[in-house]
Amino acid sequence: MDDWYVDDRCTNCDVARQFAPDLIVEEDRTSRILRQPDDEAEARRLHAAVFACHTRSIRPASGRIDPALDPFPMALDDGVLVCGHNSRRTAGANSYLLLRPSGTVMMVDTPRWSPGLAERYEASGPVTDVLLTHRDHVAHGRRYADHFGARLWIHEGDLDAVPDADQVIRGLDPVEIGEGVTAHPLPGHTRGSVLYLADDRYCFSGDSFYWSRTTGDLEVAESVTWYSIEVLAASLARTAGHLRFEWVLPGHGGRCRLEADEMSRRLCALAERTGSLRPRPIDFTALRW
Repeated sequence: MDDWYVDDRCTNCDVARQFAPDLIVEEDRTSRILRQPDDEAEARRLHAAVFACHTRSIRPASGRIDPALDPFPMALDDGVLVCGHNSRRTAGANSYLLLRPSGTVMMVDTPRWSPGLAERYEASGPVTDVLLTHRDHVAHGRRYADHFGARLWIHEGDLDAVPDADQVIRGLDPVEIGEGVTAHPLPGHTRGSVLYLADDRYCFSGDSFYWSRTTGDLEVAESVTWYSIEVLAASLARTAGHLRFEWVLPGHGGRCRLEADEMSRRLCALAERTGSLRPRPIDFTALRW
């Protein structure tokens, strides 16, 4: 079995550690290989990290990565796949495919662009909508939407980042954008941040909040809030009690599934904690992945 290592292009985005936390760890603000995979299951997890990494920093000593071992898009649940192939232009954000009962698909945020990847994602079903959670993740939205013949969504608060969007979410009220799928404006991380709720089961939270493996709880990225942590606190206070879901599926940070009642309790507690936070300088090193 090949010897794997992490090269010096790593940006410490945490994506690789999300897929293989038992094999890859953080040390000195970068990822490193904790140990080599012992069996086929561990090798699969490592290859998920390899093909998600936006800098392609996870390398075998031989220098050869077998494209046949690319697992993406990869099922997280029976209704959601993670796209992998994270993009440098979205700072390595995760993106997802939401499968609908009709057989169609919605893409939430976007992986790096390539026609070959687009074809792989289309194999899951016709993609009708590309849902952008906020301005940081718009990079490839138009190209994917045009390729799929899909509608591109953004909130008006971030419309200047993608002024040719097909559908614009306005104001603060929830908007039903498809059967069982609702957009909830959640300004704070950016002025136009939105989370998308599907089937009372999946919450695509963008960069508004995430699951932290460090704290074992929902967290906000208080040290990387571009617009206003106080506005984010107000958004959470306004919406937390009305949201019901099992899966939190963020752009940056960990994913987690809990019983809906437990997730609701934790989200309300997060809203309360966030209310005590005050503005601070941007500091990527302070993130608690």
